[in-house]
Amino acid sequence: MPQSTLILVRHGQSDWNLNNNFAGWSDRPPFLTKRGEDDTHRCAEVLKEYTFDIAFTSRLQRSSRTLEILLEDLGQTGVETIFDSALNERHYGDLQGKNRAETAAEFGEEQVKMWRRDYYTRPPNGESIEDTVKRVTPFFKQYVMPHVHAGKTILMAIHGNSMRPIFQYFEGGDPQEIAHTEVLLCTPYIYTLNGEKLLNKEIRDVAGIVTKGGSLTEKKVEG
Repeated sequence: MPQSTLILVRHGQSDWNLNNNFAGWSDRPPFLTKRGEDDTHRCAEVLKEYTFDIAFTSRLQRSSRTLEILLEDLGQTGVETIFDSALNERHYGDLQGKNRAETAAEFGEEQVKMWRRDYYTRPPNGESIEDTVKRVTPFFKQYVMPHVHAGKTILMAIHGNSMRPIFQYFEGGDPQEIAHTEVLLCTPYIYTLNGEKLLNKEIRDVAGIVTKGGSLTEKKVEG
């Protein structure tokens, strides 16, 4: 079976990432901050060795704009691109648009932690991480894996919670551990595969980016 490469990139920083709000399926401009766009350009710099056969993204503009910038910078705007809501971020229900710190003050830090990081717990009228896995995985198996089996080079610009099911698909692991995995913005997660078999996984550093996600983790990568 031919070897394939699957590259996953979480979108660049959005306005609601910056302001520590639950974004979920909300889709409001500016879709990326200036920092998010700059970091996406930096991300493209470390992917110049790859020629992509197909690309996938969600129907939320922060991810599709990230993909657009990557392909423009790589001179690969003609690549077939699939947009699908199955790859959208987790739906946070009644929490969408709310500030995380304010939500913790209202409901308590432990409750918000459960809503965010417990694999099985749903926020009010929203999806659990388990629900998101059940949404993403069938799409991934039906529409992405045939390209993996064919030995293609695939780019996916999506979201933290739609990347976790793919980590789980290839790496297994305890569901709660997957739920607590931090997914960095604008950082390529590069899988080398032989069919279903994982040959190598690389999380590639991108010089100069600031990655900031919902957990308020901030990391500056020097060099």
